[in-house]
Amino acid sequence: MRHNKKGRKLGTDWSHTKAMKRSLVAALFLNDRIKTVEARAKEIRPDVDKVITWAKRGDLHSRRLAIAYLNDKELVREIFEKVAQGMWQDRPGGYTRIMKLGPRKGDNAPMVIMELVTEPCVPKAERKAAEAKKAAPKKAAPKKVAKKAEKAEEAKAEKSEELAEDLGFENDGTVEQIEAVDAAEKSEAVEEAREEAEKAEAEAAKEAETVDAEKIEEEKADIK
Repeated sequence: MRHNKKGRKLGTDWSHTKAMKRSLVAALFLNDRIKTVEARAKEIRPDVDKVITWAKRGDLHSRRLAIAYLNDKELVREIFEKVAQGMWQDRPGGYTRIMKLGPRKGDNAPMVIMELVTEPCVPKAERKAAEAKKAAPKKAAPKKVAKKAEKAEEAKAEKSEELAEDLGFENDGTVEQIEAVDAAEKSEAVEEAREEAEKAEAEAAKEAETVDAEKIEEEKADIK
């Protein structure tokens, strides 16, 4: 009977299991991630959380407990320094992440990658508030687009009415009136395009003249 022997067996005796767990925890803190069997990764999770909790306390007793467990003063110093600089301060737990890789060839053991979670922790309420803020403009956008479209249609209708009055038609929607208004709008668009083209040509000519004048002045300066 396994009285007072909680936890997984892991296929070894007690002393071997203890040493193996300690070496895995040390390797995780040294490299930030390790590849191991799923049962071993789940077994060392409480030990990793315990070491980080000691580092968060930061007192001498906690440091001695961490050194006694990991048996590496330099590694403990690095962990305590990282925590003192702000790592894991806003995270109340869940310092590790396990990603499954699938079965191992040979014995078909489930393999995983276990890594330390170093990104900052965002509370659930803050995440929901940020998502709501992002979603609010998206819902309001279609209304703005609809209002702009309505204004554009109203302006177009007013312009067509003015053209119809200028051409001598009454605003009754006859085919002749519509054709005449369309022709007038096209002629106006053509005239506007011509005016813009003439303005562009005039600006280009002015720029060419200024460039030629600058070149002449530079040549004169070189001759002098």
